[in-house]
Amino acid sequence: MKLYDYVRSSAAYRVRITLHLKGLSCETLPISLLDGTQRSDSYRSVNPTGLVPSLDTGHGILGQSLAIIEYLDESYPEPPLLPAMPFARARCRALALQVACDIHPLNNLRVLNYLTGDLGLSEEQKTTWYHHWLQQGLTPLEQQLSTSDAPFCCGDSPSLADICLVPQLTNARRFKLDLAPYPRLVAIEQACNRLEAFQLAHPDQQPPHPGNPLIRR
Repeated sequence: MKLYDYVRSSAAYRVRITLHLKGLSCETLPISLLDGTQRSDSYRSVNPTGLVPSLDTGHGILGQSLAIIEYLDESYPEPPLLPAMPFARARCRALALQVACDIHPLNNLRVLNYLTGDLGLSEEQKTTWYHHWLQQGLTPLEQQLSTSDAPFCCGDSPSLADICLVPQLTNARRFKLDLAPYPRLVAIEQACNRLEAFQLAHPDQQPPHPGNPLIRR
């Protein structure tokens, strides 16, 4: 498999976590969002949306991180990333979608660039936008997850919800959001980051140049 990846992309980060949790080997093909590589004809021929990640599965190319993750989970079922029971599975998906659909799109790089470019907002105004929508999303997540004292979002092992949460909190730290109001989310993040799969998937641990294998074991 080949992963079209950008190290600071939260969505690509989710897929890297999944690959490591599953113990899968994958070649990484860096796509620089800062340099505009995602808008090139060559990458648009891979993924017409110009978004990352994209996964070349060997059977075809998939975009959208949650679709990729569920494909990997169904193809390589151990360890499972969704609970066994229907309601628990649906709740796990709901938590993941709160991050992937309600929080992340509003602080995506192309949105932030539009704010400071086309709309002419200052860096301070952009940060205010970012913090507002992140707080709007993290506050209900904190409330929902505070009803349990399990180490992870959905029990005793990391799930799809954790895979979405950790990159979002990593991104929040980059933008200097105060995470003190979210002790439960931070505790889950800490539990995840004690695992090798999450450590190896972190942006700071990615290969510095093309051609290096994503999974180095």
